[in-house]
Amino acid sequence: MSPVSSNAPHGQSPLRTVQVLGGGNAGSSAHVRSLAEGLVARGVRVTVCAPAEADRAYDFSGTGADHVHVPRSSDPASVAVLRAACADADLVHAHGLHASFRTVLALSGRGTPLVVTWHNRARAEGARAHLLRLLERRVVRTAAVVLGTTSDLVDRARRSGARDARLAAVALPGRRRRADQDEADRERHKLRAELGATGRPLLMAVGSLDRERGYDVLLDAARAWRGLDPVPLVVVAGEGPLRPGLQRRIEDEELPVRLVGRRDEVPELLAAADLALLTSRWESRSVLAQEALHAGVPLVATRVGGVPDLVGEAAELVPYGDAEALAAAVVRLLADPARRALLRERGPRQAATWPTEDETVAQVLSVYDELTQPTPLP
Repeated sequence: MSPVSSNAPHGQSPLRTVQVLGGGNAGSSAHVRSLAEGLVARGVRVTVCAPAEADRAYDFSGTGADHVHVPRSSDPASVAVLRAACADADLVHAHGLHASFRTVLALSGRGTPLVVTWHNRARAEGARAHLLRLLERRVVRTAAVVLGTTSDLVDRARRSGARDARLAAVALPGRRRRADQDEADRERHKLRAELGATGRPLLMAVGSLDRERGYDVLLDAARAWRGLDPVPLVVVAGEGPLRPGLQRRIEDEELPVRLVGRRDEVPELLAAADLALLTSRWESRSVLAQEALHAGVPLVATRVGGVPDLVGEAAELVPYGDAEALAAAVVRLLADPARRALLRERGPRQAATWPTEDETVAQVLSVYDELTQPTPLP
């Protein structure tokens, strides 16, 4: 491989990287877009291999990167497309377990350095759980460097045999200019009226309606809030396979909960809320938690995964699966304006300690340079 550099010194070709995304969740997809934009701005040639629907949603091409449609599948045709896209890459960076495994297959027999970022933890039960562990071991033992978005993901990679596992600097991408206060207040009142939360507390949860999100526990807790005056309204933004069952429970038990489907204006919804709720079984760097703290919205979250390190002292933490603890934490906060004010103050301060997008790109470029620059002779 000829010498390359992200800074492309005179006489050298610019570094060419391929970013591989398997469809991805909102966090990993937004991260790849931010990374692509930052790398292109620094003179790196970037190709993003991802399903076409991911490019439509996140506009990787709009960053100046090339986009290659690779279906979210590890069948021979998809692997062949990915292999061709990586043909002249100096380095390949895959995001998530399934995208990483597909990349391992595509790079088989080549000496191209592979960097893997684990944004979340793949979960399964029974035989599928065993298969996932095998995939994890294959991926981390092939990768030159594994970046984990939380310390427990880094530890998991090391236990699985990673040669080099490090904590990733991951920013919350796409922070928008804050609207002026009058405009923000108008938007807040408008959204609260639209959601039916005029004259009552608004509790906001965001995320796909699947088993990992703990929405069954949220509905259990909502039964306790029916006795408050006024009764808080819980709004859940997201779609998923559990929607029919959750909706039946809401109607049968007359719970003060609304499922509003997938929404694009998540920061605005959170800014309109009195409290944000995160009830997941496991999270790495939860986008909901980050958006809530950025907006200064008090957060009640489960004490799982990377959440405690992410939020520090700027949120109320409860055990996963404990509806009574969740209900009690919300009741206490609604009755304690001083505590809510303290959390509103702590949130942005905690958010200011997180990596910026520039710091995220700088860390990744440092790893790339380690793996592609010639080693100086002693």
